[in-house]
Amino acid sequence: MLALARAAHLAVRSLERSLADLGLTAAEIDALACFGDRDRRAVRELVAGTGQRRSTLTGILDRLERRGLAARQIDPSDRRSFLVVLTPGGRDAAARCVAAVTALDAAIAEAAGASSLPGLAAVVAAVETVAAE
Repeated sequence: MLALARAAHLAVRSLERSLADLGLTAAEIDALACFGDRDRRAVRELVAGTGQRRSTLTGILDRLERRGLAARQIDPSDRRSFLVVLTPGGRDAAARCVAAVTALDAAIAEAAGASSLPGLAAVVAAVETVAAE
């Protein structure tokens, strides 16, 4: 469905425009938005939250570390796993990413209308099911 792919690209471009001053890529915005109001996440949580492969997420995290927005630490509860911890600047950037995603979601919901939201939720769930296979 080309319309779905086009909509995804337009949404990404909208987020990149609204956060242009941060100089983040779409993948970095997505990863930071996954933190929500938390300042640390397990790598496995970020893999699940972004839908990225672990190897792809590694590159994204490398860039966030180089920018001074995040750091990886060994998970004290599972020494085989890593936590990603936001720096103060990373927390600020993540908060802006969450706010931009929330605003875009609200604008889309308003434009689509309340009666369209169950259908939209069903399409998103179907994409998650099919694409995860």
